Amino acid sequence: MSEISIEYLGNLKTKAVHSLSGVELITDAPPDNNGEGKSFSPTDLLATAIGSCMLTIMGISANTNNIEFDTAKIYVEKVMSSNPRRIGELNIKMELPNSLTDKERTILERAAKQCPVAKSIHPDINENLIIKYTL
Repeated sequence: MSEISIEYLGNLKTKAVHSLSGVELITDAPPDNNGEGKSFSPTDLLATAIGSCMLTIMGISANTNNIEFDTAKIYVEKVMSSNPRRIGELNIKMELPNSLTDKERTILERAAKQCPVAKSIHPDINENLIIKYTL
């Protein structure tokens, strides 16, 4: 189990501290929500979490299946909705090595879809995943 402590710093900023490592993260509200946008917003962190989670789960699967997996990129576009203000859509573009075999691609694509963050997101949030083998 992991614990994160979060402190309000004022001016729509927070500081989160990861209990196991002591690593600190500052959030800031985006300009369209009265903030300065000088750091990740809380909703940016959700978008970051899904991309990081997918790559991590793919890395675990690659290790388990002896797949060379040392480079990959994910770009997540977060689309906000209103009434109520929330994330409405996550457009996820994944770039993977072109050198992967068809079998390795299948294994890694299935792994990405097992990401616990993605499985925890409300079903009303549209998740669109595009995978390209260009690296």
